[in-house]
Amino acid sequence: MPDLPNFHTPLYEVKANLFKGLAHPIRIRLLELLAAAPSVSVTDLIAGTGQEASNISQHLGVLRRHHLVVAERRGLQVFYSLAYPQVAELLAVARSFLTQVLETTQKNLELSVAPAGAEPAAAPAAEAWAKATQP
Repeated sequence: MPDLPNFHTPLYEVKANLFKGLAHPIRIRLLELLAAAPSVSVTDLIAGTGQEASNISQHLGVLRRHHLVVAERRGLQVFYSLAYPQVAELLAVARSFLTQVLETTQKNLELSVAPAGAEPAAAPAAEAWAKATQP
C-alpha cells in the first residue's frame, strides 16, 4: 500500500488494502496489545507475542505502512501506539461479529443433531471462546 491512497483509487480497493494489512494473526495480536494500553514498548510487544524481534519488526512495519500504528523513540526504546482509536473499535466489532457467528453456528449444529422436539442447549463454546479471546 502506498504511503497515501491515490484519490482516484476506488474506496473498495483502499478498504481491501487495509484488510490486507490486518491479514495476519501476529498483526492482530499486536493491535490487541496496543489497544489495551496508550503505548507499548517493542520489548513488551515481543514478550506479549512470544515472537522473535525480527518477526515483530516486520509486522510492525506492515502496520505502519497501513497507517494503523505510530512509533515514538524514547531514549533507547521504541514505543508503539494505535494511530487512530477507531482501530480498537474495529477489533471490538470483529470480536462481536465472530462471537455472534460462532453462537449461530453452534445453535445450528445443535439443532441438526438434537432429537425432534428437544430444546437446544445454551452456547457454552461461544461463551468460552469470547472469554478466552479477550485481550
